[in-house]
Amino acid sequence: MKELIIFDLDGTLNVSKMPLDKEMATLLCKLIAETKVAVISGASFTQFERQFLESLNCPSGNLSNLFLMPTSGGSLYEYKENNWTHVYKDTLSLKETEKILEAFDSALADAGIAPESDIHGELIEDRGSQVAYSALGQNAPIELKEKWDPDHSKREIIIEALMKYIPEFEVRIGGTTTIDVTKSGINKAYGVKKITEYLSVQKEDVLFIGDSVFPGGNDYSVKEAGIETIGVSGPEKTKEIINGLLDNA
Repeated sequence: MKELIIFDLDGTLNVSKMPLDKEMATLLCKLIAETKVAVISGASFTQFERQFLESLNCPSGNLSNLFLMPTSGGSLYEYKENNWTHVYKDTLSLKETEKILEAFDSALADAGIAPESDIHGELIEDRGSQVAYSALGQNAPIELKEKWDPDHSKREIIIEALMKYIPEFEVRIGGTTTIDVTKSGINKAYGVKKITEYLSVQKEDVLFIGDSVFPGGNDYSVKEAGIETIGVSGPEKTKEIINGLLDNA
């Protein structure tokens, strides 16, 4: 088994914005008992708590093997002295955040994509080291989200318009309706590099599992960095892979 196994969150371990199911939580606890595990996502740490940690009932003694990387690798958390503490956090400045927010307003107008009439929660969220746009709102039901942009074409149009205003930032498709913006160079490959350096793990000893390893997807940078990757279609496929890893442990 690899020394470090890294998972994407939404669409890989769980249905978008939903908590882990019991079977996945049990499998992850078994895996964490065997090797180091990291989860990297565009989600904020608060979302990690709600979607991931609240469903995970691993023995606390094993949590030192678990690492969390919110905002696409813009920060890293480890479990230390019974608390989640950050190892690093690359926060956007107020000026940078304001520029990104203004760019979204302009790009959406340029792209001719009007806000949907039925919005569930915030459209744009400041996550500290990342700004995230969710076309139907942060809390939209998954059945609506899956229908909105299944081929990514709407978000590709928005991103093309967005890059005219903020070419100095990293802009990626994330999840089912999301566009993530971070400082240039901060993406999942950056996060993987940071955690492998922190844990002194060689990249050939790392496995990455995610649902967006296609060009333009927010997992693709990991594949480009030369990390072994497995693309999945959803949590059920991920469960099969984890079971296979455990069988060979």
